[in-house]
Amino acid sequence: MTVVVLPGVPGLGGLYLRGAASSGRFAVSRRLDRAPTSLPEVEYVVRSVRADPDHLTSYQHLLGESASDALPAGFVHVLAFPVATALISRSDFPLPLVGLIHLSNQVTQTRPLTLSDELEIRALATNLRGHRTGTQVDLVTTVSADGEVAWRGVSTYLAKGVFLRGEGPDDRAAFEPPTPTGRWELAADIGRRYAAVSGDRNPIHVSSLAAKAFGFPRAIAHGMYTASLALAGVGAARGDAFVWSVDFFKPVLLPSTVSVRIASAGTAGGFDIAAWTTVPHLTGAVTPTA
Repeated sequence: MTVVVLPGVPGLGGLYLRGAASSGRFAVSRRLDRAPTSLPEVEYVVRSVRADPDHLTSYQHLLGESASDALPAGFVHVLAFPVATALISRSDFPLPLVGLIHLSNQVTQTRPLTLSDELEIRALATNLRGHRTGTQVDLVTTVSADGEVAWRGVSTYLAKGVFLRGEGPDDRAAFEPPTPTGRWELAADIGRRYAAVSGDRNPIHVSSLAAKAFGFPRAIAHGMYTASLALAGVGAARGDAFVWSVDFFKPVLLPSTVSVRIASAGTAGGFDIAAWTTVPHLTGAVTPTA
């Protein structure tokens, strides 16, 4: 594994442009039957990262997180996401960035990170494998402070229709709507508002015209917005150390009224989370570990 130290957290706008170009080259390679089948053995590192107080406040207000110097786990994902995206946008990455589908996300937090922490972010890609509709890959990101990993995220993405290693199962459980505990009223502009705090201005989230070009009737919510909204709904009961896992199903069209269940998992000691309309959008759990 080659470690590449980046001078700072890259901007997502430039990464999307680079990824779009790489996706075009990938399409040509596929037509020539030269699609790559291995991941780049590279780990990206960004050191001396500090969260901005105004950025944190904007995130807390939008997601309904409490006002404090502690960084919500979803906010840490926002800080780390561009470093992982830099991997996908490489010219030698074997899957196209354009059209990648976020299948699932798991975060393990061992202690809270705060505004005063100087952070080190690391990202690598691993576990390229088959899926019944294409190929999936894990992006693993860690965030450390004082030399200790405090946050680890594994985001699983699917390149639909790209069969690099044959077919494999979709092992997510079938969804049965549970009893709701509440609902979200998601406005038409929530994609633009979350893009402003996350930096993720993927056109399918901010423009209905762009979303239609990708087969959606209108703009869709960011998956990590809905996942982070569910985490905020658990609130302080999640504790300082926990595992937060989410499986994504159908995207949420904007605007939408979304049924939600955030409830105790009983003897498991954690919380089940789910969001759905006429179709499932996400299921998952938040499990305290300390």
